[in-house]
Amino acid sequence: MDAAPTSTHRTVAVVGGSGAGKTTLTEALLHRAGAIPRAGRVEDGSTVCDHEPEEVARGMSLALALGTLAWTCPDGAERRLTLADAPGHPDFAGAADTALAVADLALVVVSAVDGVQPGTWAAWTTAERLGVPRVVVVTQEDRARADFRRVVAELREAFGEHLWPIELPLGEEKSFRSVADVLSEQALVYDDDGRHHDEELPAEAVDEEHRMHVDVTEELVSHDDEQLDAYLSGQEPPAADLERTLAREVAAGEAVPVVVVSGLTQTGVDRLADLLCELAPAPTARDAAIVVGTDVPDGDGTDGRVLAVAFDPVGEPLVHVFRTVADPYVGQVSMLKVLSGVVRTSDRLRNATTGADERLHGLFRLQGKEHLPVDHLSAGEVGAVAKLGGSPSGTLLWSRSSGRARPFLPPRRQPVYAATLVPASQSDDERMSTALARLVAEDPTLVVDRAGDATVLRGLGDTHLAVAVERLARVFGVHVEPGRVPVSYRETIARPAQAEGKVKKQSGGHGQFAVVQLRVSHLPEGGFEFVDSVVGGAVPRQYISAVEKGAHDAMAAGGPQGYPVVDLRVEVYDGKSHSVDSSDMAFRTAAAVGVKAALAEAGTVLLEPVSTVHVTVPPEHQGAVLTDLSGRRGRVSATELADDGRARVVATVPEAELSRYVLDLRSLTGGRAELTVRPAGYERAPSTVRS
Repeated sequence: MDAAPTSTHRTVAVVGGSGAGKTTLTEALLHRAGAIPRAGRVEDGSTVCDHEPEEVARGMSLALALGTLAWTCPDGAERRLTLADAPGHPDFAGAADTALAVADLALVVVSAVDGVQPGTWAAWTTAERLGVPRVVVVTQEDRARADFRRVVAELREAFGEHLWPIELPLGEEKSFRSVADVLSEQALVYDDDGRHHDEELPAEAVDEEHRMHVDVTEELVSHDDEQLDAYLSGQEPPAADLERTLAREVAAGEAVPVVVVSGLTQTGVDRLADLLCELAPAPTARDAAIVVGTDVPDGDGTDGRVLAVAFDPVGEPLVHVFRTVADPYVGQVSMLKVLSGVVRTSDRLRNATTGADERLHGLFRLQGKEHLPVDHLSAGEVGAVAKLGGSPSGTLLWSRSSGRARPFLPPRRQPVYAATLVPASQSDDERMSTALARLVAEDPTLVVDRAGDATVLRGLGDTHLAVAVERLARVFGVHVEPGRVPVSYRETIARPAQAEGKVKKQSGGHGQFAVVQLRVSHLPEGGFEFVDSVVGGAVPRQYISAVEKGAHDAMAAGGPQGYPVVDLRVEVYDGKSHSVDSSDMAFRTAAAVGVKAALAEAGTVLLEPVSTVHVTVPPEHQGAVLTDLSGRRGRVSATELADDGRARVVATVPEAELSRYVLDLRSLTGGRAELTVRPAGYERAPSTVRS
């Protein structure tokens, strides 16, 4: 496999809805190509790509996994495919984004039973945004209630008339054992080992297949003047010519072919492999994009200059590290795609994003969790390397000794679900920070922050965080108990007040003496303001800073309701001191006493955190979303129509109402909503809110 030239390599992202059959299809392709001795089953936990214990236990993909195969096309050409099997569950959408960011082609998998799902929309939208060509494969055609024609109608209604079926199942459900090739007008009849032979079309399928052939042919020749002239003169283009035209249309995004398979029986799988080799654009077809001149290692490309990097097998080495994963045996494994040049084992490169110097200790390709060693990787190829300590996901390696750059990536998905992490023991507490840092390096859609004294893990949903907690225990040996994130309430003073803060202690020797007179009021513009209005030296100048620190101490300690105090103006206008017994500590303590007294006298107002929520949904769900937001005390500030025809709702919602909002929203909209949540400050809580 290592001898295959660079131009034969294609990277295919296998994406789509959860349960559509992506992993089973990937398994079938690997088995049919001879890359694995037998095809595993998701139900048995024996597939190449779903190899993590968390995936086996749940029976679904939870992370991006790679498989590699070699394939001989009908014309005798050798191709190598890297299949990037991505999860379809919305909690792991970041993995699908990563797969599409390095793909030459997106294989959008749709179940013949379930049809277009929310995950289909998500995969299609991301591929379209990134400019990745697409092929749709309708799988599970052998299952009960499979209906290829219904699914094609759903696809066209959802994504447009430029989707063209180039295959037709001859029989469905248990009788699905043959496929009509629309371009060649031949029947491909399969035996039990997934191999086929050509036959004439059965009489009952001739008319339907020929109508499809005419429609596809007329569409394709309309984009090729020479073929169009020949077609109008009565010459039928050969199937091979039509496939070449189709490949150009696929690369340009002007046509999306639809094919049909069964991953379980492998009917149509070899034909799919042929088409992937013929239709997937070569790495030369699209330039990679990087961001240079930036000190920020992530983002959406707005903080630097975006440059196109042309495919160049003999150019300067440039490598995109697109995913890292902690391997219990070899340590960190970094998945990478070579954008330019050739990299070899023992090469020394510099991370253009982090500045770390790295040595490539050993290159390999991944077959699930299996490592297949290679001595080099050329431009366009995908592989992996172990023990890159300073190269997290989403960074670049190059041979230059200076300069900064990073890959141009789709915007990172923002976390919308959170849980606190309580260590099970002191040992777990001591190791938790390091383990969480490694976990976030694996999955950048996870975010760690603090809420008071609690460690908070944020992600895309409850399953996302549950899997993260399980990996903390299994891979890093850190056991934690997840809990609900407390709402970060705050207090501010209800009305202006004056108060005296006094410290007077005498117990032999130097005592403690300080008196401050304070005016405390609400600061409308927010924050903290300290004003020194003392005249005549009643409070000596050297103690004024201590008074300010004391005010901060009182605010942090909390007001009468037990929450930190914010948005305060504290003015010291008078006081008393003692030449011997006064000190910084005495005045700091006196100021804290005075601020607390003012808060107790005037009372405080409870403030609750609020967030700006953006919800994008199909128009038919807009009313339900608006009603639900109203029930969450949300204030809708805008409703508008997005470019893709969906409705976008913008609202301000109290954080206390959002703890499970992403889960409820999925249920409300059938998983068709996109959600972003960003903190928007604090507002006065209504009297009905009790912390």
